Amino acid sequence: MKLLWVKSDFLHPTTKGGHIRTLEMLKRLHARHEIHYVALENPNSPEGLERSREYASRAYPVRHSVPSKRSFAFAGRLAAGLFDPVPVAVSRFRSPAMLAEVSRLLAEGSFDRAVCDFLMAAPNFPSLGRALLFEHNVEYVIWRRRTEQAANPAARAYLAAQARRMFAYERDACRAAGFVATVSPVDSEIIEREFGVASAAVPTGVDTAYFARPDGLPADPDLSSDLVFVGSMDWMPNHEGVTWFLRDILPRIRARRPSVRVKIVGRDPSPILIKAVHETATVHVTGIVNDIRPYLWNSAVSIVPLRVGSGTRLKIYEAMAAGTATVSTPLGAEGLPVEHGRHLLLAGDPESFAAACLDLLGNEPLRRELAASAQAFVRENFSWESVARQFESILERAPRASE
Repeated sequence: MKLLWVKSDFLHPTTKGGHIRTLEMLKRLHARHEIHYVALENPNSPEGLERSREYASRAYPVRHSVPSKRSFAFAGRLAAGLFDPVPVAVSRFRSPAMLAEVSRLLAEGSFDRAVCDFLMAAPNFPSLGRALLFEHNVEYVIWRRRTEQAANPAARAYLAAQARRMFAYERDACRAAGFVATVSPVDSEIIEREFGVASAAVPTGVDTAYFARPDGLPADPDLSSDLVFVGSMDWMPNHEGVTWFLRDILPRIRARRPSVRVKIVGRDPSPILIKAVHETATVHVTGIVNDIRPYLWNSAVSIVPLRVGSGTRLKIYEAMAAGTATVSTPLGAEGLPVEHGRHLLLAGDPESFAAACLDLLGNEPLRRELAASAQAFVRENFSWESVARQFESILERAPRASE
């Protein structure tokens, strides 16, 4: 097939779960199909366009400035979001130039299928009716959960308004799309129930060979920790989850294990987070790292204390593939076919989350048994090649992109 793939950004540096999922699938699809990739280009990150040959036959960069979440420009967009019917999370990526480029390609290119990758690319499609909308998250669910967790009344009111706009925008986009793909049966059920739209789920995958700990690898004391969190810290659900862990869970762990060591590994941690751990010698925030695997290999337990989000968390499968025992909230593991006590431990409140961490830290045989069971589970069931083949089947259900 000749595929037109439209996304809000290029895939390198690969620092987000959505990047990983798209990149790993496209690498496999590119071996069998002709991929034309359209994305907004970040001039400060030339690696994105330069490495697009790894997964695309041809790339079409479109210059567009996406304001940083800590910039005055973004603050202005938040203010404009009081009146714009398009939610801020989408309008940041709205580009007349990309819309024109996608329109041109669809008119001239004779594409078999077109993929709108993430809802954020939807404003840049002339019509979603001949496209597959690939929903890595049900976006309105994230905003609804953000609203529920907000403590400040003004923030809660703003988030509630954005959640309502996201619901309406996402509902209309799903209904307009030629077909919808999700990343879990849970998300597909939400889309069918809330939007009245049928969809198909493609599972989450993991490169088990890449994450497996090499035989004989010595421990690295500089990277070691008792508990490790891995995830992009500029993604709000990760920031909120880590903040909750540090505030409500870690003190409970320290009450019984005062010297517990924690590493928070991921790009762009906020100044507020850095300040919060500055005086805590046993908590270390790394910022971006070249390779997350050594942090998983040198940690006893991977934690996923998420209370906000949708879709599925690749970080859980990565920790499992690395042979690291995992403790997650039920929401953190939402959409993954994992079992409490067999593949990981699930805990939804501070007391039980702390207890689960302490149980694994204090019981090495249990920790090893859980990690081994989880590693075997992902090795046997969730290769990226299998995921790509299933996505190909879903593509067959979408309409032809070009007449």
